[in-house]
Amino acid sequence: MELLQIKGVGPVLFEISKKATRLRIKLKPFEPVKVVVPVNMHPKEALDFVQANRQWILDNISNVKEKENELTIFDESTQFKTRSFSLAIRKSPLSTMRMQLKNGLLCIEYPAHMQVQAPTVQENIRYGIEEAMRVSAKNYLPRRMYELAQQHGFTYNQVFIKNLKSRWGSCSYVNNINLNLHLMRLPDHLIDSVILHELCHTVEKNHGRGFWALMHKVTNGKAKLWDKEMKHYRTVIY
Repeated sequence: MELLQIKGVGPVLFEISKKATRLRIKLKPFEPVKVVVPVNMHPKEALDFVQANRQWILDNISNVKEKENELTIFDESTQFKTRSFSLAIRKSPLSTMRMQLKNGLLCIEYPAHMQVQAPTVQENIRYGIEEAMRVSAKNYLPRRMYELAQQHGFTYNQVFIKNLKSRWGSCSYVNNINLNLHLMRLPDHLIDSVILHELCHTVEKNHGRGFWALMHKVTNGKAKLWDKEMKHYRTVIY
């Protein structure tokens, strides 16, 4: 890797890759512009590529900066709680990061020689949170779906727990149901709302009048209220 200051662009990290077959530009929050370079390519071609795409880089850097402003920086003062655990972040004398989920506490330790704001530390913290939610989601969501299906007379095929980026759940035409592991960040009644939403899709495959009539029935008339409340939550951790 080599970090160069490119006029009109700023710091650019050139990364040689044996797997790369062509030049590629990668932009990520809190990281410099990265250019992936095929191993046998002459450095001048990579520099010319950056200059040729300078305007595209500048236009998209502004979008990345907006994303940076939206992202939560997890540190020792962060208060984060899911249905099954709370988060604690601590410095550690260890040389690598360590994570432990025990007795309702997810403890994530990072090396004292690193800044907690460093992209690598933040990525590991997010990974730890998501994996802990995956464990608790697999323990809770299938069981809760079974209970609600039994209570309201629904049948379904299989249920899968996934890290969905843009939706809380989905139901296929053969009644396989996907549920987002991030549901574990929601209050219990909203978890039930999403599960009931997908169970209703086992009967009504669209969001027409029949679907909402069924949702109102199984939520005791709270379907629209809960749907509105869901808009205050995001499907990913920022």
